[in-house]
Amino acid sequence: MRFLLMSARRLGLPRRAVSQILLTQLAIAGGVVALATGLFLAPLSAQLDDQAMRRALAIAQSAAADPSLAADLLDSRATTDSPVQSAAERVRRATGAEYVVVIDLNGIRRSHPSPGRIGLPVSTDPSAALAGREVMEIDEGTLGRSARGKVPLLAADGEIVGAVSVGIAYDSVRDRLLGAIPGLLAYAGGALAAGALAAYLLSRRIHRQTRDLAFSDIAGLLAEREAMLHSIREGVIALNREGRIRLVNDEAHRLLGLTADSAGSLAGRPLDEVIGAGRTADVLSGRVRGRDLVTVQGQRVLVANRMPTEDGGAVATLRDRTELERLGRELDSTRGLIDALRAQDHEHANRLHTLLGLLELGLHEEAVEFVTEVVGVHRTTAEQVTEKVHDPLLAALLVGKATVAAERGVPLRLAPATLLPDRLVDPGGLVTILGNLVDNALDAAAGSTAPLVEVELRAEGRTAVLLVRDSGPGVPAARREEIFTEGWSTKQPKAHRERGLGLALVRRLAERQGGSARAGGTADGGAEFSVVLPEALR
Repeated sequence: MRFLLMSARRLGLPRRAVSQILLTQLAIAGGVVALATGLFLAPLSAQLDDQAMRRALAIAQSAAADPSLAADLLDSRATTDSPVQSAAERVRRATGAEYVVVIDLNGIRRSHPSPGRIGLPVSTDPSAALAGREVMEIDEGTLGRSARGKVPLLAADGEIVGAVSVGIAYDSVRDRLLGAIPGLLAYAGGALAAGALAAYLLSRRIHRQTRDLAFSDIAGLLAEREAMLHSIREGVIALNREGRIRLVNDEAHRLLGLTADSAGSLAGRPLDEVIGAGRTADVLSGRVRGRDLVTVQGQRVLVANRMPTEDGGAVATLRDRTELERLGRELDSTRGLIDALRAQDHEHANRLHTLLGLLELGLHEEAVEFVTEVVGVHRTTAEQVTEKVHDPLLAALLVGKATVAAERGVPLRLAPATLLPDRLVDPGGLVTILGNLVDNALDAAAGSTAPLVEVELRAEGRTAVLLVRDSGPGVPAARREEIFTEGWSTKQPKAHRERGLGLALVRRLAERQGGSARAGGTADGGAEFSVVLPEALR
């Protein structure tokens, strides 16, 4: 196939893939038909020769079986009107043989279609038949080329007295062969036409699938595809109609956390088996539809898009938004800090004006009491937090959140049972969990009639337990699992990042440490989020 295509290019034939394939298929079909015809004609010729020789032998056997022929041979002379000549000619005319020649023991013809040859020696060696053997052959004689059969002629006592030689004209054998050729060529032509039609239909199908590209173009596209897939900084996964993996590029391996030794064994495997059940598998397989769908895989925040293909499969792309989400959360924290500083600046200015007024009025004792009270409130809040939460990162987070909560008019307090020692294995992970839960609680409690957010942190052996309660509208029981799904949120998305990731990250961080995250309700109708982290303390 490759040789034929290279030859077609050298001869200047069409470069389109469909044209090359059609010409190649027609050449193959024509060659196969010609070969089959030749292979059929060769044994047919041999078969016709064999049939002619066997027919000649059968006529000779039949003639020699007549006992009167041997008696006439012994009793008559070699003349044109002898009984032997009459009997031989009768057999020749009845069977349609070219000749029936009776030979005596001396090899002299006693009969012949040409009477002038009677009494003359035969032109071929009769010794085998006179020796008692039957002979079949194709040979050249006085009447031309013929298929011959020779048998011994026996007298009544079984003694050989001569031989009978019968010939079938070889022209009749050739005529039968030539007569079979038109029918054979008709069948061959029909087979070639069927092959040409099949080649045309196949080439049309290939034309549609290859979009009329040349083989060089297809090879170039494949090379470009491989280079592009493994160089772009987006993950690409191709799936077939059954949801099995066709290919995974290098970036998708990295984003999905697939091991390097599995690179060659992913093709043909189900997607759910490779990356595990969950939202990522649902998004990539199309069970969850939409554009720019956010999902969490391991510690990465990914944005996925899926495009179906004409054959029923699909190509999914993945973008890493982990850093963008981290920057977005840092921006949110910075904005919260700025709001808190702005509020403190405003409050500080008011307090300075109050202090200045007291001093101008000469109320020095009242001014001292005012300053002492203001400083004491802030000191009390910090002391209360550090007294119950000994980890510095968590304590700093709670003090900062308390300032933001005060600005928003939502009291943030620690539950009486709060007591967490400074023995955390992963304080950064607990800071992320607590920060997300407190932010959500502040948003929920801000619009309530008696806003309140309560945080409880305690240790039970080596297990850390975190509870965050708010006075908001609560979470319906039917949706308490749904709220932990990536992308689920009741808030409007921000310009710099997606919503619906906070609670999903909380559960993912908790489960990564072997713990759990649950949503429940409070007695007054608010929401309570609980996180249990086994082995969280040293």
